[in-house]
Amino acid sequence: MQRHCLTLDLKDDETAIAEYKRYHVKIWPEVKKSLFDAGVLEMEIYLLGTRMFMIMDVNDEFSLSAKAAADAANAKVQEWEALMGKFQQPLPQAKPGERWMVMERVFSLADQ
Repeated sequence: MQRHCLTLDLKDDETAIAEYKRYHVKIWPEVKKSLFDAGVLEMEIYLLGTRMFMIMDVNDEFSLSAKAAADAANAKVQEWEALMGKFQQPLPQAKPGERWMVMERVFSLADQ
């Protein structure tokens, strides 16, 4: 099993953050299916202020680039991403069009 950790900011707007959280109480079934179909076994998103942190546990066949390609071909996922994009704010180091950014693991207790 692989683990991917990503980060992104939300816009600094309490009302928008509350709405973003409401959307994630029960995500759209098509979005959930796309995650499972890509090999995502578990996903959690944490929030502190405007900074979000996503943890994805995935199967050994999972590929971030394959997931991105599948998402680009899925109209419902694109609709979801466009909607979520209204709440999200790219990090300063993001390239144009880049939102969720892969984080570097710098410590693991298991490696000690």
